[in-house]
Amino acid sequence: MADTAHATAPTPLPAPEAVRIGIVSISDRASSGVYEDKGLPALQQWLTGALLNPITFDARLIPDEQGSISAALVELADTGCSLILTTGGTGPAPRDVTPEATLAVADKVMPGFGEQMRRISQHFVPRPSSRARWR
Repeated sequence: MADTAHATAPTPLPAPEAVRIGIVSISDRASSGVYEDKGLPALQQWLTGALLNPITFDARLIPDEQGSISAALVELADTGCSLILTTGGTGPAPRDVTPEATLAVADKVMPGFGEQMRRISQHFVPRPSSRARWR
């Protein structure tokens, strides 16, 4: 039998570090007041529930313009955001310049990461393509 009288208690985990997260919603219409942006509150709610860390959010609501997107991403990185997430854009259309704006300022590309995020998001966000019927 093991001698448990001299066993040491497990070392407690350190408290989670505070993080600053940049969140950017990219929408021409929401940024001009045509309708209410729902992307920023949804990201905040999800991240707050998913992370144990105390979070400070730095949010931006901007139009789908390459220069504005790139500038916002650089500013958030330069001000110390540990993570920067974007939402919105017009989708895979010529007007959507979010991928180009992101690649223009990115230091590193993570192959497969975007595909994995889209795959996982299908469990949370209904997509018309997932309901399509073919003849």
